[in-house]
Amino acid sequence: MKKNTSLKIYNTILISCAVTFATIFLLFITFALYAKQFVHVENPLPLTDNEQNFLTSQLDKTYKERSQILSELPYKTVPAKLDVSAESAILIDTSTGSILYEKNADEIIPPASMTKLVEMYVVFDAVQKKQVSLNDIVPLPKQSLAINMPSDASLMFLAEGQKVTLKELLLGLAIASGNDASIAVANYVAGSMEEFVNRMNEAVQSLGLTHTHFVESSGYSEKNVTTAREFASFCRIYINKYPQSLEEFHSQKILRYPLQHNLPEYQQFQGDRQAIIQYNTNKLLDVIPGCDGLKTGFIYESGFNLALTAKRYGTRFLSVTMKGPGAGSAEGNKYRIADGTTLMEFAFETFADYHAPVEKKEHKFAVGIPGAKNKSIYLVPAFDETLTVPFITSDSPGGAAASVHVVADIPSCIYKETVCGKQYGTLSYKIDNTVLRTIPLVADRDNVQGSFISRVYGKIFTLIFKAIKETKVQIE
Repeated sequence: MKKNTSLKIYNTILISCAVTFATIFLLFITFALYAKQFVHVENPLPLTDNEQNFLTSQLDKTYKERSQILSELPYKTVPAKLDVSAESAILIDTSTGSILYEKNADEIIPPASMTKLVEMYVVFDAVQKKQVSLNDIVPLPKQSLAINMPSDASLMFLAEGQKVTLKELLLGLAIASGNDASIAVANYVAGSMEEFVNRMNEAVQSLGLTHTHFVESSGYSEKNVTTAREFASFCRIYINKYPQSLEEFHSQKILRYPLQHNLPEYQQFQGDRQAIIQYNTNKLLDVIPGCDGLKTGFIYESGFNLALTAKRYGTRFLSVTMKGPGAGSAEGNKYRIADGTTLMEFAFETFADYHAPVEKKEHKFAVGIPGAKNKSIYLVPAFDETLTVPFITSDSPGGAAASVHVVADIPSCIYKETVCGKQYGTLSYKIDNTVLRTIPLVADRDNVQGSFISRVYGKIFTLIFKAIKETKVQIE
């Protein structure tokens, strides 16, 4: 009897051990299969349009850098000491908005004919909205005719009965700085000068430019006001939003008007003999390599102003100089050329742009989320990766950009859940041991916690995996 009882106990223990072992083995296999999907993380599904919009809104709320038009360089530099004659000046990188040099950039000054850039911005907006077309024939109101303009006004030389397109008038603004063209454009696009100026002011207010205000579109009035900093902000937005304006308008060197097709029928027998040849008021188009804009301005109250841009080796810089000296246009242009050359050559000899690799568009990293409903998310940069790079180890633009290496500090995994837009890592941009900039890596989507067993396995995996996996990764 005792022998049978002992045998039963032994068999029970043996079965219990076998069941326990099998259970442990099964749990181990289940855990191993569970863990496998996080050791080699699969890329998550692309974001839907709604998810992408939500991510964008979260980042816009959190990171003011995304909405800044201009900003200081993200690393320390010794302020440049440049020989700039203009009373007020600023130099920026148009890709990043980084300020490379400034001098009295917040002084309030009339923009003079640089105002016409804002006029063109409003026109391009109307074209984009299909309110007008560049091929439209524009009626010429009497106040826009050259014969009715002040004697010291810049002119395109509009005359009664002429047929001129909106595009031709914009060329008259960009090349000859025609005040007559400005009046014709404003009245055609908005119905009146008053309504057009309202649109100009609404446009700059929407960009957060609080010291910029206009009373008419040509820049003739000293009551139009801005600052070098604010006008550079506007110009950055303008050429990034309407880059075609540079090639089609601001880089054009000669205006011949009126041509035969512009004349009334009774004058067309003259052919192009009435054409007046005018050269672009921006004399730096022929001086600075890569210069393709932007606009001059002068009234006595403002001195000689210039918004200037040039592009070389894929990097574009922009400067605004205001209250430039000069007794007459010849001397004023001499100082404009000297200041513009000084600023642009300093920029191209000192800085270049770094962009994330084209094939990647941006650095993004698939990270496993043990314990969550979905197995992975992407960590993405919180804002644009483009960086203004100083010449430290190289004296060429290509060398400077190529000298940047990027280090990603990312978690091996994130336990249980993620919040869209929340930071979980960083990207650091370096030249040798000098850190130029560090930006957050954020979750590209929400990810809720999974089932109970998933959370248990996830916790175990997270504790093990975080202890054995290196998280700093040099990307390039």
